[in-house]
Amino acid sequence: MTTRRMTVGQALVEFLAHQWTVDEVRGPDATVSTIRERTIPGTFGIFGHGNVAGVGQALLQTSIDDPGMMPYHQARNEQAMVHQAVGYARMHRRRGTYACTASVGPGAANMLTGAALATANRMPALLLVSDTFATRVADPVLQQIEHPHDIGIQVSDAFRPLSRFFDRVQRPEQLFSIALAALRVLTDPAETGAVTIALPEDVQAEAIDVPEEFLADRDWHLRRPLPERGPLARAVEAIRGAARPLIVSGGGVIHSGAEDALRAFVEATGIPVGTTQAGGGSLVWDHPQNLGGIGATGTFAANATAAHADVVIGIGTRYSDFTTASRTAFQDAGVTFVNVNVAAFDAYKHGSQFPVIADARATLDALRVELSGYRVDSGYADDVAARKQEWDRTVDLALAPTGGALLGQPEIIGAVHAAMDPRDVIVQAAGSLPGDLQKLWRVRDPLGYHVEYAFSCMGYEIAGGLGAKRGLLADGDDRDVVVMVGDGSYLMLHTELVTAVAEGIKLIVIIVQNQGYASIGHLSETIGSQRYGTRYRYARTGDPAAGSGYLPVDLAANAASYGVDVIDIAPGPDAFGELSRAVGTAKAASGPTVIHLHSDPLVYAPDGDGWWDVPVAEVSTVDSTRAARAEYERQRPRQRPLLG
Repeated sequence: MTTRRMTVGQALVEFLAHQWTVDEVRGPDATVSTIRERTIPGTFGIFGHGNVAGVGQALLQTSIDDPGMMPYHQARNEQAMVHQAVGYARMHRRRGTYACTASVGPGAANMLTGAALATANRMPALLLVSDTFATRVADPVLQQIEHPHDIGIQVSDAFRPLSRFFDRVQRPEQLFSIALAALRVLTDPAETGAVTIALPEDVQAEAIDVPEEFLADRDWHLRRPLPERGPLARAVEAIRGAARPLIVSGGGVIHSGAEDALRAFVEATGIPVGTTQAGGGSLVWDHPQNLGGIGATGTFAANATAAHADVVIGIGTRYSDFTTASRTAFQDAGVTFVNVNVAAFDAYKHGSQFPVIADARATLDALRVELSGYRVDSGYADDVAARKQEWDRTVDLALAPTGGALLGQPEIIGAVHAAMDPRDVIVQAAGSLPGDLQKLWRVRDPLGYHVEYAFSCMGYEIAGGLGAKRGLLADGDDRDVVVMVGDGSYLMLHTELVTAVAEGIKLIVIIVQNQGYASIGHLSETIGSQRYGTRYRYARTGDPAAGSGYLPVDLAANAASYGVDVIDIAPGPDAFGELSRAVGTAKAASGPTVIHLHSDPLVYAPDGDGWWDVPVAEVSTVDSTRAARAEYERQRPRQRPLLG
């Protein structure tokens, strides 16, 4: 056996550079093509005493010996590294992601939020987390956590509940089995998420004889399991017996590349579709069967149809509380569920009677064949069409300019949408924007709607958008990525703007300044808490909401200080037109641009008749809280203990 003498860090970096994801893609004409791409096309990193001499040295050596083997990108925040990796993975339909390396202690701890986000979204991200000395020869080291009851516990152990895979390389010989196991999970559609390898700082620098076959090219074929005959037959029987079927299209449709299969299926059967946040783009907005977003922040058309559906066909959805409107969306007494998911965990969720554990694209193709001749009743189809037309008219009005000095968020969405090309990508994650976007954004491309809503992480937007743009550039795709971010999320994490400037990556960021946490402010009102603690004002009595005068925070100046081109739009009657023109200017630029404007946080999108279960205090001396509790008690009886 031929071996090479290498450090653990060097062996790991070279191993990762030779991993390939292979996926078979079926086109609309039934032809099959094979996509083969780098599983780990590069590494994000911030170096400290935990990784500078191990993985850091390995990346330096690789950049000298073979510059294209494992490109390194400097980051500004460890959490943002993981967000970039997730953004990239989304645009590549989970076929590729980035490795993220951090140092001991606070560097590793900063990654925890990113790990949770990746796992919650079922998105691959490889985290190379540094650890303290395995030998404990220098103990305790700087930034080490010490627990008297268990000295072995370190910051890296906090990744265990946040990761789909976790292991620690305590001896150099363990690297081989751990690295292979990590890649297996990373490339498994049913298991993927944050994959964490903890690397003690001394072990990273230790030498080992590495077999050449460990460093050779290795293909990881994505599993696309076909539906088993029995579950498929039972699902077909349930659908054939349906009078009012409805599809809930989730992120699994996008990950599987099943949008053509979905379109063919609904055109053959006439079954309408409601989309989750992750499923946005699985069917273009103006398709006759697309009723838009479903659930707590969904459209009236989708939610009214869901309320009367007798068979619900979930495809690639994990049925979060927003999708099910906290289990109030589906009100038919005999409603049954067909859940198609590559992961058994999600296929069986909520007591589904008809789980189909299989790939979304393969199952849709099979269902179309097995349901040949089936089509929904014309009366039902007419009802669905009427609801869609009514909602489309409602959206037309919501997106139109009003001429007010301060734009409402629906107007802002309308101005941005009008200026973007059909294939451009919108990126968002947190605040009131995800709900308004799910109702109002008219998605025109399968990859055009990128809203992170499994973790809804404030601060994901800019880093995730940068990762999405990297993913497009890697494919030679020059479409624009437009990030919309509220001032609250911007203040949480905006430093990757510096990375965009440093690397000359074109990114368009729209900062919507509404002087506070607008989404939670609205939620606070609905539960009777009067926007307590959600406004950005000078505090006078210990309560920020009771202060007077807005804070003189200049987010446009902050962005400009990073070297980004900034367009600052002042309030006024032509703000709508100025915003659309600013997006056009940003699209014509070659580098990153920030557009800053003020909004009216009290202008809301049209109501989609969805509900979200947020408990209200059962007893209170506050009148508004007591009134909110009464409304809460009125809504709760609509909840179903199980969907199935």
